[in-house]
Amino acid sequence: MRFVPTVLPDVIVVEPDVYSDDRGLFLETYHARKYAEGGIRETFVQDNHSRSRRGVLRGLHAQCRHPQGKLVRVMHGEAYDVAVDIRRGSPTFGRAVGVTLSGENFRQLYIPPGFAHGFCALSDWVDVAYKCTVLYDAADEITVLWNDPGLAIDWPIRDPILSPKDAAAPRLAELMERLPRFTAV
Repeated sequence: MRFVPTVLPDVIVVEPDVYSDDRGLFLETYHARKYAEGGIRETFVQDNHSRSRRGVLRGLHAQCRHPQGKLVRVMHGEAYDVAVDIRRGSPTFGRAVGVTLSGENFRQLYIPPGFAHGFCALSDWVDVAYKCTVLYDAADEITVLWNDPGLAIDWPIRDPILSPKDAAAPRLAELMERLPRFTAV
């Protein structure tokens, strides 16, 4: 199992070992000790599953008072997954990183608390599963505009299918007072 750092500190791509033969395949999708040794020391308390059709973009979502960390993987299909640092005072505030996850490459993306998350479906259907470090709280959730020019995210689609909430989301700069503060570890 490999833990690959990204351009954003603490955002980690996980490349699990996949064992395959003529019967099929096997891989570990989570192992607490190995993940802790790889830099992911969070405790996960909720699992989610999302299914989207080609062209759907979900996000960018985050919680502010109770920020969620997420461990994201694609079980079927392909998605472009994005993490944005929204921690006020962070040296990487407003910077984004995107990774292609698929049911074929088995990669995972760890998104620490204090980051917004979103993805777009690149295949006819995509099933995204993710673990969360904090329970979902609708009253604490914010949505950041997916194509906020200040974020400069290079999405692989130009005219996505959005929920009404995502389509009407404000830019990151409009949410400053609600954002979590950066605390150095």
